[in-house]
Amino acid sequence: MTSSRSRPLKTRVRVKGGRTPAQKRWLDRQLNDPYVARAKREGWRSRAAFKLIELDDKYRLLKPGSRVVDLGAAPGGWSQVAAKKVGAGEGRGRVVAIDLLDMPPIVGVDFLALDFLDPAAPERLKAMLGGEADIVLSDMAANATGHRQTDHLKIMALAEAAALFAREVLKEGGAFLCKVLRGGTEGALLAELKRDFATVKHVKPAASRADSAELYLLAMGFRHPPS
Repeated sequence: MTSSRSRPLKTRVRVKGGRTPAQKRWLDRQLNDPYVARAKREGWRSRAAFKLIELDDKYRLLKPGSRVVDLGAAPGGWSQVAAKKVGAGEGRGRVVAIDLLDMPPIVGVDFLALDFLDPAAPERLKAMLGGEADIVLSDMAANATGHRQTDHLKIMALAEAAALFAREVLKEGGAFLCKVLRGGTEGALLAELKRDFATVKHVKPAASRADSAELYLLAMGFRHPPS
């Protein structure tokens, strides 16, 4: 029989004054999430790093020397992974990142603190990139309202903006990876992506919480539209 000493103890969070039950549930989940603990041990800025690592291991999205755009980058987990995979820290690739929130510097990553929906953002990102992108990543998410349909519409608006930008900057054969939520309004976006990419699919990495409505759209093999 296994001794109780050999089993990891679950950390329980008590509801204190000023902390709502929802905040308590979030903190409880964070403290007991193996990916959060692993991210701290391995030096990643967020558990989200493991989502991109898993997808890259499977689909080979980040190649040495590639140009990468990371939309909604803070706190920087995806940018860290991208910079390491493409060799940006050694000058072999390039990673350009943007977020409304500030993000501490990452070696090999050029960061822009700006709302991606700001009209000036796309052109500033293009100037920083200095050429066509091999892949556009988007882990953008709007602040949750608690109303499922509203939250779905908000994140789909971000996904559609990211997809439009991707089609403007991607090189032939490039890829696009974007966070979405399960719902019923992504049909138009899927149709557009299937027109412009050779392969389009929904993916849910193991590091994405099983109880989350979060999914990712992965589009590979970008085809420039005829002139």
